[in-house]
Amino acid sequence: MSIIKGILDVGAVVILPIVMLILCLIFRIPFGKSLKAGLMIGIGFSGLSLVIGFLMTSVQSAVDYYRHMSGGFTTVDVGWAAVGAASFGVPFAAPAILLVVLINVVMILAKMTNVLNVDIWNFIHFLVPGTLAYALTNNAWIGLGVVLVLSVIDLIVAQHIAPKWQEYYGLTGTTCSTLSYITSAWPIAIGLNWVIDKIPGVRKIDISMEKFGDRLGFFGDTAFIGLIVGIFLGLMTRQPWQGVLVMGMGIATVLVLLPRMVSVMMEGLSTVGEGAKTFMKRHLGKNKDGSERELSIGMDVALALGDPAAITITVLMIPLCIAFAFIIPGMNYFPVGMLTVIVYMMPMICLACNGNMFRSLIIGAIYMFFVEWGASFFAPEATAMMHATGVHVSGSVTDAFFGYNLPNIIISAIHRMF
Repeated sequence: MSIIKGILDVGAVVILPIVMLILCLIFRIPFGKSLKAGLMIGIGFSGLSLVIGFLMTSVQSAVDYYRHMSGGFTTVDVGWAAVGAASFGVPFAAPAILLVVLINVVMILAKMTNVLNVDIWNFIHFLVPGTLAYALTNNAWIGLGVVLVLSVIDLIVAQHIAPKWQEYYGLTGTTCSTLSYITSAWPIAIGLNWVIDKIPGVRKIDISMEKFGDRLGFFGDTAFIGLIVGIFLGLMTRQPWQGVLVMGMGIATVLVLLPRMVSVMMEGLSTVGEGAKTFMKRHLGKNKDGSERELSIGMDVALALGDPAAITITVLMIPLCIAFAFIIPGMNYFPVGMLTVIVYMMPMICLACNGNMFRSLIIGAIYMFFVEWGASFFAPEATAMMHATGVHVSGSVTDAFFGYNLPNIIISAIHRMF
């Protein structure tokens, strides 16, 4: 376990290039070309991480403004990193990770999936529900079983959304395999889109970044929109004029740089994709229906953050997320940790809405409301999970995992019922 955890602790920036280099060599791509592909993917992901970190730094003063009003909450939002790290403390964590990889390979060979999930640092989206099941039943086999079943479900859903993901985001040869968002944000957004389609008048409203650009010229440019959104957030949180301008420039910078970082990643991923396509055709035959097999590389949802609509909606969600803390009945925590994951929740919603920012804002707000409520309602289960991993916590704790991870919600609800 210490070896596996040590490898994962290095982070995606180091692990991803190594994994991609190995994949390229398996696909018979020359070493020099393979190494460059791995490096470009790692550099692009590193850039993504830096820009997302810069986004959180840019809005930190706005978060601090609301945090001063957070007295009276009895539960601590420990954040996804703490909960994810704790899940590695259960007895079955190490074999679970190895078995998840093995199952994926077997399913590809058996023509049960065309998705290769390299998003290993997000295996915590399987491990956290498995750890919760273990904590509530005191049975490691049940916990391990939950992890393995979820890894299979993840591959099925990732393959289902791959065509739409590739078409909208332009990420050829990839798909999103981050379980929490493809099994909650995606289907909820699809369902709410169906409801909006039934509402006369409302269903015709279509606001997108592209239409802004076409109609408003420079004023519809992503840089200008980022500046306006940042200034609006700064004014709303009563920042000094210097802080307002800094926040505006910060968000404008993020909207411009994120697509650049994704394009760097795609430079490497296109090499991997071409190699995978050739390899699948040469060695793994056709699908069971006779069509040509095309391997989709399962990636972190962060790959979609090159979409300006997703970042713009994220920034608008920050004050809403904080406002909900004071509106939701029985709310017992201030969502400090949740603010760091809003950026990852929105891409699947924007995907389901085809970039329609009007729909994305409405659906994102509804989704956020229930995510916050779930994390508050299931705080006892979150606390029990943390205790079961041997992590010392005092009082009641929770995390957004208990609001947006569908398996966590189901397991917690069953526990309440029985």
